Amino acid sequence: MTKLAAPLLKRLSRYQHYEALEQVPHAQGRLTRMVGLTLEAVGLNVSVGRQCKVVLSSGREVEAEVVGFDEDKTFLMPVQKVDGLQPGARVVPVDAHKNLSMGEHLRGRILNGVGQPLDGLGPVSCRAKVDLEPSTINPLHRHPIDETLDVGIRAINSLLTVGKGQRIGLFAGSGVGKSVLLGMMTRFTTADVVVVGLIGERGREVKEFVDHILGPQGLKKSVVVAAPADDAPLMRLRASQLATRIAEYFRDQGKNVLLLMDSLTRFAQAQREISLAIGEPPATKGYPPSVFAKIPDLVERAGNGDKGGGSITAFYTVLTEGDDLQDPIADASRAILDGHIVLSRQLAEQGIYPAIDIEASISRVMPNIVDANHLAAAQRFKQLLARYRENKDLIAIGAYARGSDPQIDAAIERFPHLQQFIGQKIGEPAPYPQSLAQLFTVVQSGAATTPAASAEQTQQGGTLKTAQSRQQRPLSANRR
Repeated sequence: MTKLAAPLLKRLSRYQHYEALEQVPHAQGRLTRMVGLTLEAVGLNVSVGRQCKVVLSSGREVEAEVVGFDEDKTFLMPVQKVDGLQPGARVVPVDAHKNLSMGEHLRGRILNGVGQPLDGLGPVSCRAKVDLEPSTINPLHRHPIDETLDVGIRAINSLLTVGKGQRIGLFAGSGVGKSVLLGMMTRFTTADVVVVGLIGERGREVKEFVDHILGPQGLKKSVVVAAPADDAPLMRLRASQLATRIAEYFRDQGKNVLLLMDSLTRFAQAQREISLAIGEPPATKGYPPSVFAKIPDLVERAGNGDKGGGSITAFYTVLTEGDDLQDPIADASRAILDGHIVLSRQLAEQGIYPAIDIEASISRVMPNIVDANHLAAAQRFKQLLARYRENKDLIAIGAYARGSDPQIDAAIERFPHLQQFIGQKIGEPAPYPQSLAQLFTVVQSGAATTPAASAEQTQQGGTLKTAQSRQQRPLSANRR
């Protein structure tokens, strides 16, 4: 009996082992409805965020993601634009859908929202596989922001100093030079890796940014993730998350990463499209509540890692419609970011680029990462600039008499140099030590930041003197 049982048990053990290796089958569903961007399916038992594929009658497969459910109905959103969908199409859940290739080979590449190359240089060959959504970092384990990051922009380095691991917003309307400013930071920064996310931009601007603004030099140490405006909203969301995930990968390797995302507003608008499509009610100016929950989920992934690790310094552009800084997305972003830089349309119209409004901008970590002399010089710069602009009308009409207020006299004398200090040519890098030295020079002596003052400054000085000679009687500094 024992001799007969031994072979049978051996055969049974092999059979059980074979069965354990089989994957657990998942129920397939079928497509019942398509309204706008939303697909409805029945017969599925999957969680939100799960990937599925819709199999068409032609054999073509369409990738979609579960975004909601209602009793037996499952709502899906296609990742890319689709056509040819038919009622009754099979909907099949997909396993291991969030494994992304990561590695040094990503540098110099241009990808779409799902990690596929757009540059025609062949597939991305990286051995490391990571998930799209990593585990969150305990805030108590993050290394504090205590080092400066050189971004190569004079006004930012000296007046709005950025720290490694800081998250800052770039608030601007259309056509004031935000893309050019991002390209300059990409080329001039001392960060080890630059990750650029072009979310919801026009397709033409993606090509121009890579070829003309970023250039071959900037692309060498950069990874570009692009999802143009004509992509599906889910693809735009994926591109934002992928750009952040790539930055997290390099941070985990101990590198200092500069993450530039243009723009956070397009990310919010993509989430709004998805939320409204599945029936979420709008709250603030058409934005559902989930939008304001998604923004901190994305932004909080940037920053410093554990002590001794790398960092992600992030710049998020925020579009201000009609230059309105009280836009819901702008207001929510300003509350959760570590500072904001405002680009002024008035300065752009005057030909001053980058058109940074120093008075309206602030870096919340600057007092913690610069010394007392630097902080005092930056405050003095802002005081002189503010004093001149407060009394600009009096000065222009000749109603101010020199000598009435020493602070205004100093502001008038140094204003041309202050304005020249903010401006910077596209191909002109401004390293941090040089920016700081020029700041002290401008604030203390009012000397020009370049060897020779421009003809415009000379003409402006003559205009001020002429206006002052025409004044009739002295007025106090506070009289308007």
